[in-house]
Amino acid sequence: MALLYAPTLSFQTTLRTFAQTPDLPACVLLTEAHIQTACDELGVNFAAEDHHVWTPALTLWTFLSQCISASKSCAAAVARALVLRVSLGLSPCSEATGAYCKARAKLPVALLSRLATQLGDELERQATKDWQWKGRRVLLGDGTTLSGPDTPENQAAYPQHKNQKPGLGFPLIRMVVLLGFATGALVGAAIGPCKGKEAGEMALLRELLDRFQTGDVFVADRAYCSYWLIAALQARGVDVAFRLHQSRHYDFGTGERRGDDDHVVTWARPARPTWMDKPTYHATPKTLTIREVRFRVDRAGYRTREIVVATTLSDAAAYTREDIAELYHHRWRVELSIRDIKQTLGMDVLRGKTPEMLGREIWCHLLAYNLVRQVIAQAACVRTRSPRQISMAGAKQMVDAFRSTLSVGSGPVWAQKVASLLHAVGGRRVGTRPDRCEPREVKRRPKIYPLMTRPRATGRAALVAATENRAPDAKPSG
Repeated sequence: MALLYAPTLSFQTTLRTFAQTPDLPACVLLTEAHIQTACDELGVNFAAEDHHVWTPALTLWTFLSQCISASKSCAAAVARALVLRVSLGLSPCSEATGAYCKARAKLPVALLSRLATQLGDELERQATKDWQWKGRRVLLGDGTTLSGPDTPENQAAYPQHKNQKPGLGFPLIRMVVLLGFATGALVGAAIGPCKGKEAGEMALLRELLDRFQTGDVFVADRAYCSYWLIAALQARGVDVAFRLHQSRHYDFGTGERRGDDDHVVTWARPARPTWMDKPTYHATPKTLTIREVRFRVDRAGYRTREIVVATTLSDAAAYTREDIAELYHHRWRVELSIRDIKQTLGMDVLRGKTPEMLGREIWCHLLAYNLVRQVIAQAACVRTRSPRQISMAGAKQMVDAFRSTLSVGSGPVWAQKVASLLHAVGGRRVGTRPDRCEPREVKRRPKIYPLMTRPRATGRAALVAATENRAPDAKPSG
């Protein structure tokens, strides 16, 4: 049977896998021209001859397939690339993984991070007003940790926890993310070690200050409620809504009263921290005008909590106390999105044997996450609902299942495939579970091996020695 179009394998093949077509909303956020321009500017031009197999286009397609597939081995990834080439009428590639692993190591982290953040920015920019909070771009921030293989290179860059003995732990990577409120897209991320000088979440967030835009609203938990961060964001025209840090005292009998449990106070500039230079300290305002709002959260099965939010949204007429409480309530979305990245995409335990490979793996997963988020946004437009009402796990499963069939075909047939995918993705809604309360317990016990208490090489040597020293079986008499 003849193909409907000339067999090609380009960056457009990657976009076709994620159902990108000009006839849909939110469809021209990341184009083949964008990817090619980024490759040209970053010098990504390997495998340029006609007879070369592992071009940047095929390598990127295969790497992304590793990120969204449940089978993440390089052997499985190469098998998928082989099927793709055969489906396009091209000669099959070798089933060996060596060439793919070498090509994957040539994709710079800068390329993957640039594509991921560009897509995230555009996805949030084109979000409809119904998805936004009061017509403003709201960014949610939080930190998390990842682990990688226990290799000397990884341990040097990302040391394991101090309570773990050498050979018994894993390198720990700290990651801070900025996620869009409207679509859940990732617009920024910073990674670093979990211990050492300036290894905290605040230090990583300072690396992301350029990702904020004038008019943004940044929402985060109490760990980010810092005088210095609020001052730095205000200088960029960014408003904040943080839960008040536990070390900061509040008294609603003071300040300028705005209503019940709602007042405006003045914070004085603290002493200069060790990480800040003197010019930056003296350029920071001596005082900040902060609005503090208190509300209570009552949920069945949970203890009543009193929450105080510190915000620079000082206009009580435009942003009521109830509006601030609702906005901070949505902070929980960042926890769910981090769960999607780490568990749904399987990024919590990485496979790279070097820090450079870990960086590529992280950013390729984040690019895959944003591509799936784009499919969710398109499905939400088709089914007239919010992206947050659609399951990320269900969308990832559908994209993975449709991957092969979307790689081939054209015209009305291919458009029908896209329509079927988006209809199916839009149908995988997140369950409505008001006041859900579940104990953190499991009924089915997994099969548990004993915990490792000595390095694997030591245990292996002990097993070999025990086998060699075992007395041979005595021969039966008679």
